[in-house]
Amino acid sequence: MTGQAVPAALRSGHQRWAVALFVALLVALLPALPMLPATGAEAAVTRAAEAKPVVTLSKQQAGKGGEITVKGSGWRPKALLMMLICGRSAPDRGVIGGTNSCANAEGRAVTTDAKGAFRKKMPVAEPPVPCPCVVHVATVTGEQAAADAVFVVAGHPIAPLPKESGGGRLAVLATTRLEGDSGILTWFGAPPARQLVFTVGNLGSAPVKDPVFEIGTAHGVFAPQWEERQWRGTIGSGRKAQIELPVELTAGAHGDYQVSLRYGGKVLAEQPWGVGRPWGVTLFWILLCLVVPAAVFRIGMAIVDKVRPRSSRAPGRAGRHRPPGPADATAKTAKTAKTAKTAKIPRRRRAPGRAADPATAPTDDPSSTTAALPWFTPDSAPSENRPTTKGHS
Repeated sequence: MTGQAVPAALRSGHQRWAVALFVALLVALLPALPMLPATGAEAAVTRAAEAKPVVTLSKQQAGKGGEITVKGSGWRPKALLMMLICGRSAPDRGVIGGTNSCANAEGRAVTTDAKGAFRKKMPVAEPPVPCPCVVHVATVTGEQAAADAVFVVAGHPIAPLPKESGGGRLAVLATTRLEGDSGILTWFGAPPARQLVFTVGNLGSAPVKDPVFEIGTAHGVFAPQWEERQWRGTIGSGRKAQIELPVELTAGAHGDYQVSLRYGGKVLAEQPWGVGRPWGVTLFWILLCLVVPAAVFRIGMAIVDKVRPRSSRAPGRAGRHRPPGPADATAKTAKTAKTAKTAKIPRRRRAPGRAADPATAPTDDPSSTTAALPWFTPDSAPSENRPTTKGHS
């Protein structure tokens, strides 16, 4: 019994040592686990985040009117890109002068596939400034990304690039903001205006004097329209400064806009801007649609009243052959009496021995010119020549 118990105890002791050794190895390997390479979808996401946009060309040189094929990889999936041929540019310095140095009319737009690649044909055009030239590809919406490929436009002038201003390097240190408010004129379509306020610091070894910034405004999926804004002042090495630059949109602009700040070919900050609709313009058009038809109607009725016959304009007449009524006779009698009274027409003397007819006798009272009373008739009226029988035998 004792011999059998010893091997069992030994076996249990060996198991304890094995468990303890396994736990020690596991603890030692835990810090190294994050350094193991990711697999599957995680590895794809990591590669996409670390990849940089790349642009390649089918030809390095071509003349105006030709055509080249632009290929790209390493971009965001389903991203909208803009392709331009730009002068006064180099891959290490970017496009000097922004899109003003590019042939914007002959630019092309392309959308990347699910892997962030694209392939698109593009016509060759001469930029408005001399070469060296590049094919500039940049994102239109979302996170900013750009890439350049060296390209030679055959027959286009070539000029050296301007010298760099020095070792100054500016960076935005705080969040940008838009200050200002819209007035009553903006409600009626005046251009909305704001002040873009931001703080920059000089991270270089040399001071920056009178820096020239670029303000871009984009609406929807359209590319930003860049305008140069120069700030007067000097920013020393290691110093910072608060800068205010004016931003103005076109007349009647409304909707969601994106304001971008660029310096030295690099986008420093972006700021959204929601612009309200100019309801005053809408109210004006509504009133115009109501007032103009009413005015045309009034003018038309005045013209119709002017050209129609005079007889049809006389009130109270339906026709010429209508027999005169009692009202017409009364009005005619009153008008005759008034005329006689005004002209002082002498009255006719009645014949001697003849009684005056009360119905026809003239009188100074205008009210007596009415017709005979209804209870008298010409046969029953008293007269001097027709003696009554009352009092005679």
